[in-house]
Amino acid sequence: MFPQSLCALWGKLPQDIMKIEAITLREIQMPLVHFFETSFGRTYSRRILLVTVHSEGVDGWGESVVGEDPFYSSEWIESAWPTLTQYLIPALLGQRLESGRDCPAHFAKVRAHRMAKAALENAIWDAEATQNQIPLWKLLGGSRTEIPCGVSIGIQDSVEQLLEKIQTELAAGYRRIKIKVKPRWDINVLERIRSRWADITLTCDANSAYTLDQVEHLRKFDQFNLLMIEQPLWNDDIYYHARLQKELRTAVCLDESIVSARSAAFAAETGACRIVNIKVGRVGGFSEALKVHDLCQTHKIPVWCGGMLETGIGRAHNIALSTLQNFSLPGDVSASKRYWKEDIIEPEVEVSPQGMIAISNAPGTGYRVRPDMIEKITVRKETLKA
Repeated sequence: MFPQSLCALWGKLPQDIMKIEAITLREIQMPLVHFFETSFGRTYSRRILLVTVHSEGVDGWGESVVGEDPFYSSEWIESAWPTLTQYLIPALLGQRLESGRDCPAHFAKVRAHRMAKAALENAIWDAEATQNQIPLWKLLGGSRTEIPCGVSIGIQDSVEQLLEKIQTELAAGYRRIKIKVKPRWDINVLERIRSRWADITLTCDANSAYTLDQVEHLRKFDQFNLLMIEQPLWNDDIYYHARLQKELRTAVCLDESIVSARSAAFAAETGACRIVNIKVGRVGGFSEALKVHDLCQTHKIPVWCGGMLETGIGRAHNIALSTLQNFSLPGDVSASKRYWKEDIIEPEVEVSPQGMIAISNAPGTGYRVRPDMIEKITVRKETLKA
C-alpha cells in the first residue's frame, strides 16, 4: 500500500488497483530519417517491439529498446518476444497490481532480459498514471518543468558531413553535442570539431570500441575539453574503467555497464566513472531506474538519460524520467523529427529554440498514442488474455 499522504496527493485510493486483463505485443517497422552508425554498425530502419497493457478500460503503453540484432546488448527482438509471451506476460495476467513497482517481484524468476521486462513494467506505470489521472513524471517523483536536451550524432560518411550535422543541431538550439567514436574516427574528428567550435559542450561515445592497452591513445582525448567519454571499454566492465578513470582527466561516463543499482554502486565505490547514463530500458524499467538515480545522487554522481532510437512512446517515458532531480546534464531525448518522418504519438516531441522540452501536466505521459497509425505499420501482433 502507498502511504496515506501519497494516496491523497495522487487521488489514489487503496482499492484503486489494476486488474491485468490482457496484454498485446506488436512489432512495428519504421525507417529512420537518416542512418545512425555506431562503432558496431549502421542502422537504416527499426524493428520496434511495443507492449500494450489492457486493464479495465485503460491501456498502458511500453516500448522495448531491444535492437534488431544482439550487438549493443545480448537481448534482441527475437529473444524479447518469446521471453514476454512465455514468462513475463503470464506472470502478470489476471493479477491485481497497485503499482508498476509491483512488477519486479513478479518477474524475479526470470534472470536478466531487462529490456523485455522494462517494456512491460513501463506500460504498467503508464496505465497507473492514466487510471489515476496524474502525470507520469509526478508519479515517478519528478520535479523539473522542462528538461535540457542534447543530441547524439552517429558516425558519418565524412568529417564534412558530420560538421554539417553539428551545425544544424546547434542552430536548432541543442545544448550538448555527442558524437560516436571508434579507432580511426576519433582524434582527427575531435580536432576538426574543436577547431571550429572551441566552446560548445561536447561529448563522445565509444560504445566499447577501445581496450585498456590503448590508454596512451585515450589520454589524447583530454586535450578536447570534453564533458565526458562514454563507455570507452568493454560493455560489461567496471573494474578496468576504474583503472582507466585514474589515467584520464576527462570524466568517464558508464552506459552499458550500468544494468542495476548494484552495478551503479560498484562503479561509484571503485571510482569507475564520474557520470552515469541511465537508460530505463537497459536497467529493466522505471523501478530500477529510480534506484540507480537515487544511488548516484547519494554519491554525488550526475546522471543523464540516454536514447535508444525510440519512437514517441519510449521517448515520452524518457522525458518523464528526466524530470527527476539528479538528471542535471542534457540527455539524448531530442525531437521526434530528428528520427522519424512521422511519429506514433501526438503531439510529436518538440524541442524549443533554447534546447528545452516543456513537461506536460496532462495525465499519463502527456502524449497521445496513435493506434490507427500503429496498426498500419504493425507486421506482427499477439494478444494474451487472462
